[in-house]
Amino acid sequence: MLDKATREELIQRINALDDNSKPQWGKMNIYQMLKHCTMWDEMVLKNKKYDRVFLGRIFGRMALKGALKDASPMTRNAPTIPALKVTDNGDASAQKRQWIAMIDQYGTFSHPIFMHPFFGKMTQEQIGCFAYKHTDHHLRQFNV
Repeated sequence: MLDKATREELIQRINALDDNSKPQWGKMNIYQMLKHCTMWDEMVLKNKKYDRVFLGRIFGRMALKGALKDASPMTRNAPTIPALKVTDNGDASAQKRQWIAMIDQYGTFSHPIFMHPFFGKMTQEQIGCFAYKHTDHHLRQFNV
C-alpha cells in the first residue's frame, strides 16, 4: 500500500467494480464492502481509535505474525471488528470514489506506530502489508 504502483493496481481493480458486482463469499453487498473498506482505511490513515477486542489482546500479535508471514491472501470469511460491520445500503459509486481517495492517502502515510483493535501495535511496514492484504481480500471477494 505504501508503494505507488501497488496503489495504482488496486485502484484499477476498484474501478472494475460496479453496482452489479456480486460477492463470491460472505454476506456484504457491493456498497457494504466499499464502505467497510473505506472505514478500515480511515481507521488506519486517520488513526481512528476503537476499543481493543478482548481476544485480540490474547491472540492479536500471534495472528498478525501469521497473517504477514508470507504473500498468501487472507482467508475467506475472515472476521472483522464489530465497529467496521456495515449493514446499511447507499450509493456504491460515491462510496467507491471515497475509498479510492483514502487509498491515495497511503502515498503520504506516516504513522510510525498504529494500534489496531485486534492486532495491537503495528509498525508502518506491517500496516502497509496488512492494508494491501485487506484490500486484496475484498477485491477478490468481488472477483476483481
